[in-house]
Amino acid sequence: MRLLIDTQSLIWYVDQDHLLSPAAHRGISDPANDLLLSAATVWEIGIKVGLNKLTLSMPYRAWMERAISDLGLSILPITVEATDRQAGLPWHHRDPFDRLIIAQALVENMAVVSSDQIFDQYGIKRLWCSA
Repeated sequence: MRLLIDTQSLIWYVDQDHLLSPAAHRGISDPANDLLLSAATVWEIGIKVGLNKLTLSMPYRAWMERAISDLGLSILPITVEATDRQAGLPWHHRDPFDRLIIAQALVENMAVVSSDQIFDQYGIKRLWCSA
């Protein structure tokens, strides 16, 4: 299964994995799954670290490179198709990074690992429930 890991899920998996649901943890840990990370997530974490709104367990670049390597993540680029899809989304969610992740999931037809229930209003498959 192809899984797009949202920002909070990545941070939790790397630094506080006890906060993940069992289903989310299994999905990220399963070597059979193809794990993707939006370029928007890389940017969002960098912005928040730079603004001192987020503290990671190690410096940003080392943390990000290790997360990408350890999880075997592929970076999903931001495309015109995804940004166009984002522009047409209803305003259930106001966070621009999450809106782009939702649009990428829709365009790429993949599930998102996220605790954010608002994602469900966009008709995407969200991996979080314990079932």
